[in-house]
Amino acid sequence: MTTAIIGIGNIGTIVARNLVQGGERVVLASHNKSKADKLAVELGDLASSAEVADAIAQSDVVVLALYLDVTRFFIPEFGEKLVGKIVVDPSNPVGPDGKGGIKRTLPADQSSGQVIAHLLPNGAKFVKAFGTLSAEDLAGASRRAPERAVLFYATDDAGVGEVVARLITAAGFDPVKVGGADQSIRIEVGGDLAQFGGLKGKMLTAAEAEALVGAEVH
Repeated sequence: MTTAIIGIGNIGTIVARNLVQGGERVVLASHNKSKADKLAVELGDLASSAEVADAIAQSDVVVLALYLDVTRFFIPEFGEKLVGKIVVDPSNPVGPDGKGGIKRTLPADQSSGQVIAHLLPNGAKFVKAFGTLSAEDLAGASRRAPERAVLFYATDDAGVGEVVARLITAAGFDPVKVGGADQSIRIEVGGDLAQFGGLKGKMLTAAEAEALVGAEVH
């Protein structure tokens, strides 16, 4: 299986590195192709780089490691190529505020997952995942011992969920499903199961997460 990482910013870079360390094959794509090329060389034989369309074509899973406002334009441009792919959305409803910080880009009752799932073409399989921890913790807590940290995910498709749960495990975390795609808002910034929301910066173990959501670790 091959996972395309579209966007080589903080989250995309860390997800790629974690997956390769877990033995997964990745193909990297960015508007700055030299950045993708450089990271692929750094990550070794399990990583390669390509133009965006080619990266999607080579992959089974596509991680859109992009700001929400960028994804709004990306999906209409590349949507047809996403048909038949598992599309992983790590986005949060935030974007640059023009002053060096970030601001919320959606009303409090709307999730970026809802927006992206609605934009995807029929035949693309949506999963919310890999955006529930800060970049620092996504990097530093991978393969934490003695108990792994949890990454939540949400999807309407059980089979697709199993695939993404495998990737979360390979990335060095315990996967816990919170429910269908309509539960994405719970694991985005401000949500009750978000690190920067109801969890107040805390990372959970699987047992703690199960107690909160009644989920079963896959």
